Amino acid sequence: MSEEQDLKSNYSADNIQVLEGLEAVRKRPSMYIGDTGVKGLHHLVYEVVDNSIDEALAGYCTDILVTIHEGNSITVEDNGRGIPTGINTKEGKSALEIVMTVLHAGGKFDKDTYKVSGGLHGVGVSCVNALSTHVKTVVHREGKIFTQEYERGKPLFDVKEIGTSDRTGTIQTFQPDAEIFTQTLEYKYDTLAGRLRELAFLNKGIKLTLTDEREKLDDGTFLSETFHSEGGLKEFVAFLDGTRTSLLVEPIYIEGIKNGVPVELAFQYNDSYSENVHSYVNNINTHEGGTHIAGFRRGLTRTLKNYADKEGLLKNVKMEITGDDFREGLTAVVSVKVAEPQFEGQTKTKLGNSEVMGSVDVAVGEALGNYLEENPKEAKLIINKVILAATARAAARKAREMVQRKSVMGGSGLPGKLADCSDSDPERCEIYLVEGDSAGGTAKQGRDRNIQAILPLKGKILNVEKAMEHKIYENDEIKNMFTAIGVSIGTPEDDKALNLTKLRYHKIVIMTDADIDGSHITTLILTFFYRYMRALIEAGYVYIASPPLYQVKKGKDFEYCWNDTQRDAAVQRLKGAGKEESVHIQRYKGLGEMNAEQLWDTTLNPATRTLLQATIESAAECDHTFSMLMGDEVAPRREFIERNAKYAKIDA
Repeated sequence: MSEEQDLKSNYSADNIQVLEGLEAVRKRPSMYIGDTGVKGLHHLVYEVVDNSIDEALAGYCTDILVTIHEGNSITVEDNGRGIPTGINTKEGKSALEIVMTVLHAGGKFDKDTYKVSGGLHGVGVSCVNALSTHVKTVVHREGKIFTQEYERGKPLFDVKEIGTSDRTGTIQTFQPDAEIFTQTLEYKYDTLAGRLRELAFLNKGIKLTLTDEREKLDDGTFLSETFHSEGGLKEFVAFLDGTRTSLLVEPIYIEGIKNGVPVELAFQYNDSYSENVHSYVNNINTHEGGTHIAGFRRGLTRTLKNYADKEGLLKNVKMEITGDDFREGLTAVVSVKVAEPQFEGQTKTKLGNSEVMGSVDVAVGEALGNYLEENPKEAKLIINKVILAATARAAARKAREMVQRKSVMGGSGLPGKLADCSDSDPERCEIYLVEGDSAGGTAKQGRDRNIQAILPLKGKILNVEKAMEHKIYENDEIKNMFTAIGVSIGTPEDDKALNLTKLRYHKIVIMTDADIDGSHITTLILTFFYRYMRALIEAGYVYIASPPLYQVKKGKDFEYCWNDTQRDAAVQRLKGAGKEESVHIQRYKGLGEMNAEQLWDTTLNPATRTLLQATIESAAECDHTFSMLMGDEVAPRREFIERNAKYAKIDA
């Protein structure tokens, strides 16, 4: 009997091992799923999907179906082996009930059941059960169909057999609990689609389908998308670089097992000036990097430098070539599978296993060395890109030093246009980056001068996606943002990292007109923050203001409206107010059309304003989106902005 057959035959009720109970989940949900906002809500889906992916990694699942139902309940269905339903001899209960109702229970703790698992905490589906008002589990296994239902984690009846089946798999349907997720229960299709697309690239051959029954298309079918990749990470890199110009015909692809660690990675060089490296361990996005990224960078730098020295390609280069120069314009995805990963870092997404560094280093060194020898034309293109990067880096360093020197030599160094606040505690202070001098003047009059600073920005800032780094630091509006916010480039550990030691505000609010041009300016500023001040987004300091589109007025009564639906409802309410006056609708074409009081009431007042916090749910999706939005093609950018310029209320 093969190892695979033996693994399949031994997966039974007794493989389910129990570590501890479930009681604390509802009391402290954020400890288990991160938060109880939008991110935590979507995390429930990921936990269930991860179980199906684990089945796929073990070789027993090829199709995963995710459905968003009316009312925002979710169904996840797979064609894996099905959760065992027999009696676990140690616990005296059905293994299915144990998996669904006990924390840290599952086959992934048994090394003979799953060699590698994505959700190694084992809290997944039981947490989903605890944080849902109702869950229904249906298992197809051993020619039979079994089911059990739960309310807030408690089973409504014992596991029961309800029919026969010629297939295998698990179907989980759950309704998130409004008592837990008080901010919203609405699932975002694009967010789920982004994660499923990512999983399809990371697990080639698996088919993941997302269907949204809340949105019916013109042909009567529901909005649906299937994600499937035969090329894996090679296709992932091509997708990420879809709107950039690649220097290579196709990405360099490496796959193999080194020192017992399965390593898969793909990378290519493009004409951009940023490094975009995305890393995963057992499908978990390790956005803080770790030993696998260190191994990749070491192998890449060493191999390229050895080749360039051997071929004499650097003999006329006067300046020193650094590791950063070898990674400018690089897009890469690194994925490793580790049986027992050790995570560290602030958010536990940094891989700490020391043996993985050597495995990735060796894999890159061998494969890239062969590629360079076999493709001398492409090799020369890469080295020329490295030399250009070294030249630009020297210019960028001078430009950064000029920005930082200005702060030292110019007294406070603050921009002349900045209307600062009187409070000096960053935790209480906020700065509004305002589109145009006119709106900036109104904002200065309407603000709370104690805690709110205003920095007007002139027109559209430089598109950093297409600009060389030294040009960015020479741009007046970008220099003003650096000096006003109080950040600089360079720390003792990393001369390219963002230094937050003198950060002056813990709320940085982008405030532009509520139109397409305003959304474009917002996107330009967000692109700048993502590429050069990403630490501010990761710390939760960046927000987008949402000024209203309309004021609906009848006599002395009026309402502000942020979309057409709110406007129409306000018109109907005011029409029924019993007065003879007609209803007047004012469409705000820009912030400058509001007076100071209106701007305070709608956009500045912390008690009534609407803000959207900028977050990075998936670095790979952000990378692709920003390169698409700031690329040369206008149509995709305009369509994306119009579809996504919807802001959620978080202050109130």
